[in-house]
Amino acid sequence: MKKLTFGLIIGKRGFFPAHLCETGQQEMIEVIKSLGHEVVCLTDGPAGLEGIEDAQRCAKLFAEHGEEISGIVVSLPNFGDERTVANAIRWSGLNVPVLVHAFPDQVDKLDIDHRRDSFCGKISVCNVLRQYGIPFSLTRSHTISPSSDEFKEDLQWFAGVCRIVKGLKNLRLGAIGTRPAAFATVRYSEKILERAGITVEPIDLSEILGRAQSLGDQDAAVLEKLASIEQYITINSGNKDSLLRMAKFGAVIDQWVKEHNLKGTAIQCWTSLEENFGITPCSIMSMLTDQLIPSACEVDITGLISMYALQLASQEASAIVDWNNNYGNDPDKVVFFHCSNYPKSLLETSEMGEHKIISRDVGRENAFGTVCGRLKSGPFTFARITTDDTSGQIRAYLGEGTMTSDPAETFGGYGVAQIPGLQDLMKYVCYNGFEHHAAIGYGNYASMVYEAFTRYLNWETYYHQE
Repeated sequence: MKKLTFGLIIGKRGFFPAHLCETGQQEMIEVIKSLGHEVVCLTDGPAGLEGIEDAQRCAKLFAEHGEEISGIVVSLPNFGDERTVANAIRWSGLNVPVLVHAFPDQVDKLDIDHRRDSFCGKISVCNVLRQYGIPFSLTRSHTISPSSDEFKEDLQWFAGVCRIVKGLKNLRLGAIGTRPAAFATVRYSEKILERAGITVEPIDLSEILGRAQSLGDQDAAVLEKLASIEQYITINSGNKDSLLRMAKFGAVIDQWVKEHNLKGTAIQCWTSLEENFGITPCSIMSMLTDQLIPSACEVDITGLISMYALQLASQEASAIVDWNNNYGNDPDKVVFFHCSNYPKSLLETSEMGEHKIISRDVGRENAFGTVCGRLKSGPFTFARITTDDTSGQIRAYLGEGTMTSDPAETFGGYGVAQIPGLQDLMKYVCYNGFEHHAAIGYGNYASMVYEAFTRYLNWETYYHQE
């Protein structure tokens, strides 16, 4: 679990018991740290913020730690002062997710010395945050004890939202080659992405192949990459020459990614590499993805962003899949397929093989390098973003399903998925012009991704739920 730093604001209202803020601040800090995160909080003085001076001091502290802070937690041990909370956030200049939390009252402690009234105070804080135009998230229960398992789950959910929002801002991705001519579906707008803080660094495939061809068979980078390929995946066929070419291609990609500080790549995999260099790049792409540098097929940049969003949510590798086949007459099941570049960590077993579709046109000797295997059973999240040039915005859909163990005999990488209401989802995909690819990641993270996409990134998003 990646450690994050949260700015912590303890709200205080002078009419209510101040000792609740003292104990509340201590409890919140202990809980946040117990989950492996760090806290930035005003601690030089009585606990809790109230008034302009406190808001200014908190804003200054947060601004000083602006590079570290990924999100702000507002906690109300008593009613809290809504203006102070909103001013502290606004004046800090931070544009990060905000979680609003309120302590619960105890029915036997509603006397003047112990009552919190945080239930009511939370409504007031949210009202003023909305007036200020500050987006915020909420805990599942209106009031909840910080020491409860429910709140700890809420905080880890919020941490995921923060990872996604931060990770998708100032994101740099690599486009290797042009999209295959036949794949008009993966067109996208660099300008719309740039406005969202996502930069695409392009390079012509000929430049990559030229650099690869200039490497000698005994170059250190080539031998190192060759060893890592052989260690990564079972190789039951193929030849040494194709593996060497694969190693050279991979070594060049690694260097280019490092030079340009890229978080992922989308590669022209169909069919220039096979015709001009004699390999399929799938295993190299699989290795990158398993190293949490996701790599998408067919220069599908927005598919790559979808992969990266799910990776930020789960902190594990994701995959890009084709919505490929119906599964008999079951309306809620679909066969996911790719040739494939699936990361090994998502497969039951894996081995390197040939691209059976392309090999018919380019020859088997030029189509070696795919990752073959079946996707593991278990719950997963799916997501897809696209750039809508006609409206000038980013749109998305997402949801959850289950990868099953239903029998299927095919080649490449595949899995049988069950998604309730699949037929309605496919209508949405088709009517709204989404691509034939989607990203998947294991685990249930749809609500986290939806919160990040809609509340903080302002992307129009359909959340498929049945």
